Amino acid sequence: MHNAPSVSYPAGRSRLALALLLGVWLLGCAAAALWHWHTPDAWRLATMLAALCAAGAFAAWHWWRAPSGTLAWDGEGWTWSAQPESAAASVEVGLDLQRSLLLRWRAGGASQWIWLDRGTCAERWDDVRRAVYSRARPKALHQAPRPVAKP
Repeated sequence: MHNAPSVSYPAGRSRLALALLLGVWLLGCAAAALWHWHTPDAWRLATMLAALCAAGAFAAWHWWRAPSGTLAWDGEGWTWSAQPESAAASVEVGLDLQRSLLLRWRAGGASQWIWLDRGTCAERWDDVRRAVYSRARPKALHQAPRPVAKP
């Protein structure tokens, strides 16, 4: 079995993530409108609208401030240009939608979620998917002598 090729891929704000955030926010607005239709109180409406505006603003701010950089696989480990000081990092798939990946980046006890979209760099999409699902092979395995068969 061959290892996944070395690859670097741009990571950052995702249009799919924005669409998901907007969809969830719109569902919340619809639920709030339906709730208000059944119980029309002015102070509850004001509180609900304030909460909806705050949630929408927080979601937009979080999406806008999403870290961006280049995620790189060298055959043995992961690096991310947004966190160059991290040494031992791992990547786990949180959500695979074939055209988008939500990855969990773990380095030095901290973790962060990263979106990758196929449209960002379509020519390297298959390589980055192979790298995400492959397992790193330490150098020691490459240098170890093969066992000799005994007669």
